[in-house]
Amino acid sequence: MTNSARLNALLDEIGACRICRDAPKGAALAHEPRPVVRVSASARLLVASQAPGIRVHYSGLPFDDRSGDRLRDWMGVDAETFYDTSRIAFAPMGFCFPGYDAQGADLPPRRECRAHWHDRLFALLPQIETVLTVGGYAQDYHLARFGLAASKLPMTEVVRGWRAYSQAQPRVIPLPHPSWRNTGCLKKNPWFEAELLPVLRGEVKRLTCSAA
Repeated sequence: MTNSARLNALLDEIGACRICRDAPKGAALAHEPRPVVRVSASARLLVASQAPGIRVHYSGLPFDDRSGDRLRDWMGVDAETFYDTSRIAFAPMGFCFPGYDAQGADLPPRRECRAHWHDRLFALLPQIETVLTVGGYAQDYHLARFGLAASKLPMTEVVRGWRAYSQAQPRVIPLPHPSWRNTGCLKKNPWFEAELLPVLRGEVKRLTCSAA
């Protein structure tokens, strides 16, 4: 069986996954699972995020919301390129919308995904050259996976240290979550737009244009 065939078989398994509902770690998922994972054997750029929101749960498209508008602006791509799975892969730390907490905020990613699927999935994606880690959960997993994180740091400090991670193979570019709730924090850290975004856009262009 080719690597592409093994990947497709694993994606079929993930699409049918009901572990967080039927055999959960803690409280069961309160709604029908809908794993949202878009990867291919050709994409060289991976967007690794937290978990789908409610809008993505219904549409099945990663970042199908205002956060996605901002992320696409950061990356310098249009929607057509963004959703071209042959060029850009998406694998959040929790594949399904996790539900809301008592305050109406999204719950953390389900732990079942990382424990059961992630190592298997990324073993079948050896062609990935750059991982955009969006938010703290993705940074914790992927930086540890590449041996880059000796200790946990606040997310802002991880993003501030992007130069150290960008020399790894695969390359890691840590990003804050593109939620508009983070606008104030971004304004307090102008180096993000002035220094990191040009590098991010250059890397995205390199990986998506040459693969077109």
